[in-house]
Amino acid sequence: MLKTTFAILISTCLTAGAAAAADIKPAVLYDLGGKFDKSFNEAAYAGAEKFKKETGVDYRDFEIQNDAQREQALRNFARKGFSPIVAIGFTQATAVEKVAKEFPDLKFAIVDMVVDLPNVRSIVFKEQEGSWLVGVLAAEASKTHAIGFVGGMDIPLIRKFACGYVGGAKSVDPKIEIFQNMTGTTGAAWNDPVKGGELTKSQIDRGADVIYHAAGGTGLGVLQAAADAGKLGIGVDSNQNHLHPGKVLTSMVKHVDVAVFDAFQDAKTDKWTSGVRVLGLKENGVGWALDDYNKALITPAMKTAVEAAEKDILSGKLVVHDYMADKTCPY
Repeated sequence: MLKTTFAILISTCLTAGAAAAADIKPAVLYDLGGKFDKSFNEAAYAGAEKFKKETGVDYRDFEIQNDAQREQALRNFARKGFSPIVAIGFTQATAVEKVAKEFPDLKFAIVDMVVDLPNVRSIVFKEQEGSWLVGVLAAEASKTHAIGFVGGMDIPLIRKFACGYVGGAKSVDPKIEIFQNMTGTTGAAWNDPVKGGELTKSQIDRGADVIYHAAGGTGLGVLQAAADAGKLGIGVDSNQNHLHPGKVLTSMVKHVDVAVFDAFQDAKTDKWTSGVRVLGLKENGVGWALDDYNKALITPAMKTAVEAAEKDILSGKLVVHDYMADKTCPY
C-alpha cells in the first residue's frame, strides 16, 4: 500500500512537472543575416540559450531568408501555441502587429521597434549612450585625428548609433574628422561583408585609423579590413573583441540577450508585462566591452576618460542626443 501511494506521488509530481514545463512554449524569430551573424541575431540566440540552460525549458527558433517569410513564420509559431514569441529587429513590426492582433491570448515581443498592442512587449535601446562611450575610446586611441563609421541599412536607428559615436569622439577631440558611410537602403545591407570591407578601406585611405560598425553581418568585413590594414575596428551588439584579438579596440555591447532572456523568464514566472521597455546604460542595456582580447589596447587614460563619460551619463549630467527623437545630430 505504501509503495503504491509512493508510486502515485512520484507519478503525480512528474506529471505536474511536465505540465509546468509545458506552460511556456517560447520561440525566437531572427532577422535577416541568421542567428550566427556574430552580432545582433547571435545576441538574441545567446539569451535564448541561457534561458534553456538555466530552466531546462526548450525553445524553437527560425531564420528567415527573405522579407516575405516574416509574417508566415510568426503565424506558424502562433498557430502551434508558442508564447512568448520574440521577433528580432525593427523590420518585424508590421508582421508582429498583424499576427499579435489575430492571437490576442498569446504573448509577443519585438526588439528595436514599438508595437502598441496589449499583448506585445516592445524593447528598445539607448544605442546612443553606448555609441558615445566607444566614440570616446576611438578618439582617445586615434593617432591620425580621423576615425570612421560604417552603418548597415540607412535608417534612423543606425543614424542614432552614428550620432552618439560622433558626439563621444568630439567630446574628446573637437576637431577630429569622422567619415561616415551606409552600406545600402535594403535588408541586403546587413549581410554584405565585401561592401563593408570596401567602405572601410576607403575610410582608411582618407586617414581613418579606428572604424566603428553598426552593420550586422556586413560589419565582419569592416573588422576584417581594419585588421588587415593594421588599424582598429570597433564591434557592435555582441562582444566582437575576439574576432581579431588586439585589432578590435572594443565593442559597443547591446544586450539583446538580456531582452530575450527576460521575455522568456517573465513569461515563465508570471511576471510578464507588455508595453515599452527602454534599456540604456543605467539598465545594463548597453555598454562597452573590456576583456583579455583588448585590454592591452585600453590605456589607463582611455579607461579614465570612458569611465568619466559613463558616470556623467548615469548621473544625468550628460544626456546623449537621441537621433530618433528629431532626426538631427547636433555634434
